[in-house]
Order: sequence, then C-alpha cells, then structure tokens
Amino acid sequence: MSDFDTNLDAKVVSTIEETDKKCPRCGGVMDYDPATGGLKCPYCDYEQEIKKEEEAPASAQELDFSEAENTANCNWGVEKKTVLCKACGAESVYDALEISAVCPFCGSNQVMEAADQKTMAPGGVIPFKVTDRKAAELFKNWIKKKWFCPKLAKESAKAKSFKGVYLPYWTFDTVTASQYTGQYGKERRVKRGDQTETVVDWYNTRGSYQAGIDDELVCATTNQNQSMLVGLEPYDTADNKSYKPEYVAGFAAERYAIGVKEGWEIAKNSIQRRLYSSIAQKIRQENHADRVRNLQIQTTYRDITYKYLLLPVWISSYKYKDKVYQFMVNGQTGKVSGKTPISIPKVILTIVAALVALGIIVWLSSF
Repeated sequence: MSDFDTNLDAKVVSTIEETDKKCPRCGGVMDYDPATGGLKCPYCDYEQEIKKEEEAPASAQELDFSEAENTANCNWGVEKKTVLCKACGAESVYDALEISAVCPFCGSNQVMEAADQKTMAPGGVIPFKVTDRKAAELFKNWIKKKWFCPKLAKESAKAKSFKGVYLPYWTFDTVTASQYTGQYGKERRVKRGDQTETVVDWYNTRGSYQAGIDDELVCATTNQNQSMLVGLEPYDTADNKSYKPEYVAGFAAERYAIGVKEGWEIAKNSIQRRLYSSIAQKIRQENHADRVRNLQIQTTYRDITYKYLLLPVWISSYKYKDKVYQFMVNGQTGKVSGKTPISIPKVILTIVAALVALGIIVWLSSF
C-alpha cells in the first residue's frame, strides 16, 4: 500500500485546541517549563505564567462510574489518524493513542482531536516538576547504587536525550464492605525428648471489614513497560491540575488504551489484594495470632468514582556492550525505575559470601 493510500485510510481530523503560546518577545512557540510551572520560550528564555480560569475547577473532578458503564464505545481505537496543524496547515499521520505532539513542519504544539468522537478527554494532569537535567542527575545517582551493575557500566552510562511524555492513568475511589472467613494459628513450643518443636493450634474465625479506597491507580497504556512504570509509583495524585493544553505544550501525550471499565476490573484485583493483607493483619492483632490461612473474602463496592489523569514520565536509555537499557524517571517525584546489566562475578561473590556467613552461623550454633 502506498503512502497516498495510507493517508486516505487514515481518519482526517483537525486540532480541537491549539496549545501554542506565541512568545511576545520573539514570536517563538513556548513550551511548558517544569522548573517554573509556567510557559517558557526555548529561543529567548521569556517566561509566562499559566493563567487560571476562574470558573474552571482547580483539579480533576470525580466522575460517577455508573455513568461510565453506560457510555458506548468507551475504549480508544487503534487506527491511525491525520491531523491538520492549525498553525501551518500541514497534515501529519499519528498513532491514534497520541493526544499531543509537535508539528514536524513548523514546530507548533497542538492537542489532537480523537478519531473516535466519544473518547473521553483527560480530566486532570500532574505537570512535570522534574526537569530533564535533574532527571539525568537522578539517573546517575540511581545507577551508582546498583550493586550488581558492572563498574564499567556505571562509569560509562550516559542517558540519551530524554523524552518527556504524559501517560494515561485512571484513579478509582470506592467504599468497600467485606465479609470474611478463615483460620488463625497460635504457635507454642513443645519439647519432645531432646528436641523442641513448634506446634500450631488452629481456630476458625469470621467477621466483617470496611475500608475506604482513595485514588487506586491504574495505568491505562499498553505501549510502555508495565513493571518499570510500577517502579515509578507512588504519585501524589491529589496534586493534580484541571486539564489545560498549556501543561502538555512541548511534551508528547498518550490517550488511554485501557478503557475505564477494564481499568476498574484491574483496580478491583489490586484492591482485593490490599484488603486481604489488611484483614489478615486484623485477624492476627485481634486474636494475638501468629498465622492466618484459608482466608476467604466477599467484598461489595459502593460509591464508585473515577478520574482520568495524565501523569508525567521522562523516558531515556543508555548503551552498554552494544545493548540498550531503558529507564524512566517519575516527572513529579524524581523516582527512577529501569533495567541495568548484571555482573555475574558480583552475583557469584555475593552468593558465596552468604553461604560462608550461613555456614559460620550454623557452626557457632552447634556449640
């Protein structure tokens, strides 16, 4: 298929809102600046505050989940789309998951209309607070602390240019009511001849447990390394701003690939794990128990609300022995998550040292 045919197949839409702020000093396109929380011209360094709209809420509003369940075609599609730049009129083909980008022809920042008109718009954004320079510094400190990373990798690791992206997340609030059954065990020491053994006496238990859940976070992208993204958490989701295109000016942003209903199912699994841990701890404390087993929990959820947020992430990579290692930096807190090469000699040395230490302890305890 030719490029011409591809463009015909792509859905043609226009930008719904231009994020450009022309610099009053030199006319350049201003970007969002994490250092100041405002707009800054990359050409003459002119700075400008982001104006707050009096009628607009300060942060993202909680939305009723029951209404989201009735929304048709809630998930964002995977088709390509063509975007018309309002600044110069150029057409560009983008992945449908992107919602902001820089026009390759004139450098204009823009927010792109979804190919699916029913796609939800972000309710809020956590603006970048960490600059790319600070992210590079945090990366260097992070990799220095990786014990199993080869020394040469630490010394030579230099991040490639950082890419700042806003990734889509759902947050969920709910009130849970759980009924549970299970068993708790109390340990006691019993002497049998010359040996002392630990015996566990088990008792049945049942009860109820209630808990409020606030901002259960669910990543709504499938394009990034999930374990790496989990390593960036937590985010202070309460510190979000009501969405304005100025906050994403100069950065890439991605629309959600996981819809709100699928996101809620993921959230419920995470909430259930938290409830299991909390209820097990409750049983141990109430009964002065040592163990819990066969815990069965039935949970109901009410007053479910959600938010759609864009969260800031710096993405970069470095090369060591012809292999590329990606890492990410939380654009709000500066927490680093990523992969590093492993030094096999260091791993072997650590295992040998642990075995020697264990052998010494066993030898000393035999006296």
